[in-house]
Amino acid sequence: MADHPITKTLDCTGLLCPLPVVKTKKALKDLIIGEILEMISTDPGSISDMQAWANQTKHELLEAMDEGNSRYRFIVKKTH
Repeated sequence: MADHPITKTLDCTGLLCPLPVVKTKKALKDLIIGEILEMISTDPGSISDMQAWANQTKHELLEAMDEGNSRYRFIVKKTH
């Protein structure tokens, strides 16, 4: 796990697909290129959803971690 300077944290605890991805997309609009968003989710589907979303949008998914206890952490860098 690398130490990334988090600009904003988004808590999507309790939200199911597609809301974590939708809220991540919306939150990134408030950031400038190069800033980093941390998103916390409890939806196990968010792992594959976030990877697919990052590939599709070309934002950089720096980390996608299963922290245990149904908690998932994503670090996304805004690239455009």
